[in-house]
Amino acid sequence: MLACPTCMKKFDTTVTEAMPFCSSRCRQVDLGRWFNEEYGLPFEPTEEEPLLEDSSEL
Repeated sequence: MLACPTCMKKFDTTVTEAMPFCSSRCRQVDLGRWFNEEYGLPFEPTEEEPLLEDSSEL
């Protein structure tokens, strides 16, 4: 048994096609959270790699 990271419901991993989620709905909810920037990866710029202010600087 595994707990779904979206709804925390425990489910049998052999029954779902949406691993590691319990259902396609929970998988879609998780994707929506990424798109809405509710989730993100930590990032700290270093002095060697400053953030670009404008895309024209590329």
